[in-house]
Amino acid sequence: MIASAAVLSPLLILPMYGTDDAADQRLQDAFTDAAREFHVPRSVLMSVSYMQSRWDSHPGAPSVAGGFGPMHLVDAQRDRAPAREPSPRPPEGGPTPPLVGAAGPLVENTADASSTRAVRPADLRQAARLIRSPAGRLRTDAAANVRGGAALLAATQRQLGNPLSTDPADWWEAVARFPGTRDVTSAATYADDVFALIRRGTHRTTAEGQDVTLPASPGVKPHTRPHNPPQPKNVECPAELSCDWLGAPYEEIDDNEYGNHDLADRPRDQSIEYIVIHDTEAVLPNMLKTVQDPTESSWHYSIRSSDGHVIQHVRTKDEAWHSGNQFVNARSIGIEHEGFLRQPGTWYSEPMYRASARLVRYLAKKYGIPLDRQHIFGHDNVPSPTADSIPDMHDDPGPFWDWRHYFDLLGAPLRATAGPDSDMVTILPDFAKNKPRYTGCADSGSPCPPHGSSAVRLHTEPDENAPLIQDPGRKPDGDDSTEDVNDLGSRVSTGQTFAVAGRSGDWTAIWYQGHKAWFSNPGKQPTAVGAAGRMVTPKQGRDEIPVYGRALPEEEAYPEDVPEQPESPLPYSLLAGQRYVTQSRVGSSYTARSSFTDVPNPVVWGRERYYEIQFGHRLAYVRASDVDVVDTPRTAGPPARKDSPADR
Repeated sequence: MIASAAVLSPLLILPMYGTDDAADQRLQDAFTDAAREFHVPRSVLMSVSYMQSRWDSHPGAPSVAGGFGPMHLVDAQRDRAPAREPSPRPPEGGPTPPLVGAAGPLVENTADASSTRAVRPADLRQAARLIRSPAGRLRTDAAANVRGGAALLAATQRQLGNPLSTDPADWWEAVARFPGTRDVTSAATYADDVFALIRRGTHRTTAEGQDVTLPASPGVKPHTRPHNPPQPKNVECPAELSCDWLGAPYEEIDDNEYGNHDLADRPRDQSIEYIVIHDTEAVLPNMLKTVQDPTESSWHYSIRSSDGHVIQHVRTKDEAWHSGNQFVNARSIGIEHEGFLRQPGTWYSEPMYRASARLVRYLAKKYGIPLDRQHIFGHDNVPSPTADSIPDMHDDPGPFWDWRHYFDLLGAPLRATAGPDSDMVTILPDFAKNKPRYTGCADSGSPCPPHGSSAVRLHTEPDENAPLIQDPGRKPDGDDSTEDVNDLGSRVSTGQTFAVAGRSGDWTAIWYQGHKAWFSNPGKQPTAVGAAGRMVTPKQGRDEIPVYGRALPEEEAYPEDVPEQPESPLPYSLLAGQRYVTQSRVGSSYTARSSFTDVPNPVVWGRERYYEIQFGHRLAYVRASDVDVVDTPRTAGPPARKDSPADR
C-alpha cells in the first residue's frame, strides 16, 4: 500500500520561498529555484519531471521501480513497492527465458560507475550527496527532490563535456540519460518526448493539489536523435518503441486439447476492431511464465511498469485468449500492463502510459481502429458472452486508470462534441479532482487512500444518499452494489457516452442497463460534457428488446459441420422509450476455433447485423432489426464512424 506522507516543517522548504507564496504554487517555485541554483534551463527540468511523474510527488511512497517524488529519483537501497499477487498465483516454473532480441545498449558513461564522481541517472542517493541532504528528505520533500534532480542533470551535462547552457537544445544528451534507460531507442524517444513537451507547454494540477504550468517554447530544436536499431524478428511495433519478442506456445497438450491461442489470418478472415487494455494483477516476471504455459491464457503484448518496455507474445494476425469473450477475442488485440488496480500510484507509470499509447496508436492506424471508448476499452468493459458468465468477468484496469490522459496521448482527446443541454453526454471528470470513495484496496471494507479516478458513481435518485444502481447480472443473488474498488455495478467511466434520461439541478440521469441512473454533475466541476452522435431505441411497437454479449449468426448461417451456437440474452432489457449510444454497426460472426490445426478454422458469417452499444459499464449488442437509429447534431469533433464494407 502507499505509505503515508511524512509531515515536514515549513522550514524544510527552500529558503527562497516567500512566506506569502500560495500553498499550491510551491512546486512551481521549487522548479524555478532549483533551475537557477544548478544552472539548468527551467523548461528542461520541468519537462523531465513531467515525463518522470507528471509532477506528482506521492510523498514517501515509491513506485514499482523504487522511484520517489516529482523527479522519480530511484533509491536502489530501499525495498521496492510491495506487490500483492492475485489468487491463484501464476505458475512458478523455472527461470524466465531471456527475451529474443533487444535494442542496442546505451553508450556507457566514460567515468567509472563505482566512483562517487560518476553520474548514475535518476539516482536518489547520489542526488542527496550532490545537494548535501539526507536521502530520506528527497523521498518525502518535493522541493528537495526537485533540487536533487536538477543537480543530477547538471552533473550529467558536465560529465558529457557540455556547458551548463541556457539553451535547452544543448541538453538533449543529458535528458536522454536521465531516466537510466538501458537502450538507445527508449532513451532517444524519452528525450524527444521531453522536447516535444517543451515546445508545446502544458498545465496540470497534481495529485497533491499543486498548480504547475510549463510555458510553451515552440522554437526549441534539440539535436538530431540517433538512428533506431532494427526491431527483433516477429515484433510488430512502431520504430520509436523498444520492443522484444517472447512467443506464446501454440501446441497440443492432450488429445485435441491445446493452447494458448488460436491461429487466424486477421484481418483477411476477420477485421480487427478492438484493442483491450488489461492490467496484469501480477508482477511481470510471473506473467511472462504464464504466457509461455500452453494451459494458460495468452495476450498479444505486455508492457513493463518501470520503463514502458514492450514485449510481444502473439502475432496480431492470430487470436489470443485474453478477454473472456471469444467474439471479442476474434476481433481484438489484448495488451497487458504490469500493475495492480488497487495500487495505481505505484504501478500506472507515465513511461507505461506513453509506451502503451504509442503502441495503440500504431495498431489503430494499421488496422483502421477508431480511437474512441467503444473500440479502445478496458477488460472491465468487455461484454459477458452469456448470462451465467457475468459474475466471472474481470475488473481491470479499474477506476484509477487515467483514460482522459491516455486518450490525450493517443492524439484523440476526449472532449465535448455538443452543448451542455444535449441529448447525450460523455463522462469526463477531472481525474485529479474526482476522488470517489472506494474500499477494499488493502482489506475488504477498509477505505482506500483518496486518489484521482476515471469513474463516476450512479444512484437511483438525484441524491448522494440515495441507493446505488444495482446490477442483477453481476450479483444474481440480489446483493447490493458497493463502493468496493472491484465492484462495477454502479459505475460509468471516462470517455463512455450515454443518452440523457433526465436532469435535476446539479444531477444528470442516463439510461443504464434498462434503468434511469443519476450522477452528480455540478456546473463548477462537471463530470460529463455534451455529446452528439447516434443512439438506438426499440422499434415502434416493441415494448422491449433483448441485449446480447456477442453478435452471433442466425441459425441457417452455420455449415453442417459447425455446431450452432446457442443465443444467451443477458439478464437486462432495452425498454421502449430508452436510448443507448452506438458508435458502430457490426456483422454477426462465429469462429469454430476449438481444435488444434495447422491452418485457421473458417469464420462463419451471418446476415444479421448488430449495433454495439454502451449499455452499462460494459458494452453490449442489439440486433439492427430490433432498433431504430436516432441521430443527434454534432457540433464539433470527428464524424461518426462509417460502416466497413464487411458490415454492410
